[in-house]
Amino acid sequence: MSSDELKSKAIKTDTLAANDSTAFIEKIRPDSGISEPVYKQLLRSITDMIESGEISNGFSLPSERALAEALDLSRTTIRRCYEELRAQDHINTHGRSGVTVKAPPSGINPEMGRLKGFTEEMRELGITPSTQLLEQKTVTDRTIASLFNRPTSAKFLRLVRVRLGDGSPLSREVAWYDLTLAPALAEWDVVGSAYQFLEQQCGIKLITAEQSIEAVLSNDEEAVVFGFSEPGPCLLLKRKTYAVSGQMVEYVEGTFRGDAYTYRVNLKMVQS
Repeated sequence: MSSDELKSKAIKTDTLAANDSTAFIEKIRPDSGISEPVYKQLLRSITDMIESGEISNGFSLPSERALAEALDLSRTTIRRCYEELRAQDHINTHGRSGVTVKAPPSGINPEMGRLKGFTEEMRELGITPSTQLLEQKTVTDRTIASLFNRPTSAKFLRLVRVRLGDGSPLSREVAWYDLTLAPALAEWDVVGSAYQFLEQQCGIKLITAEQSIEAVLSNDEEAVVFGFSEPGPCLLLKRKTYAVSGQMVEYVEGTFRGDAYTYRVNLKMVQS
């Protein structure tokens, strides 16, 4: 394979020079001196590079033929490796030669301590937020009514949304809003920030929230959203949000993918 052909299959990484497919190929070259099957060595090497962020999302890998030639291996071996990568949702293939990496979003490190919605949080981090609405309906729910300290007949807006940053799914969120307190929410088009709508259209100023975070494994719905081939580690955030009046306005359960999110908390020493 010529130098120009190698360069055309550029892979941008943190440690490999841009457009240096030769370095990538040398890094994954299998060791003939160990008993581990060659396709598994390739699979392990490429997976480690993807999960560590060394290979970025969307960048091209060599085609089966090109990689087989570069490593002096059979196409069957490369095909088996790529099939495993595809099954684990690590790559996309397009036609005969297009193979692109599907990497998790790079580390997102929002700071806790101030009440803000997903839209504001993403914009503060320089990430473009977007939403996919899965469900929007008015419901009555005995358990939710109890959380809000409302009668069992009280109506709530229930939203199920996928929240995305720069086009990558970051969380699956189920939220309930008190329609007794904010009836205009029933007609909300679910565009933009709920907190902004509550303040500007409903005249409700939010003042505080109680939030807990716990480690969980993704359920079936979340695995589909995040592209996990099996249950993966996630952070489950539960938040109760209150208005100035003291009435609870919102209850949210948001599951964030654990391979993308790290929350930061600033701690201060108590002065004696």
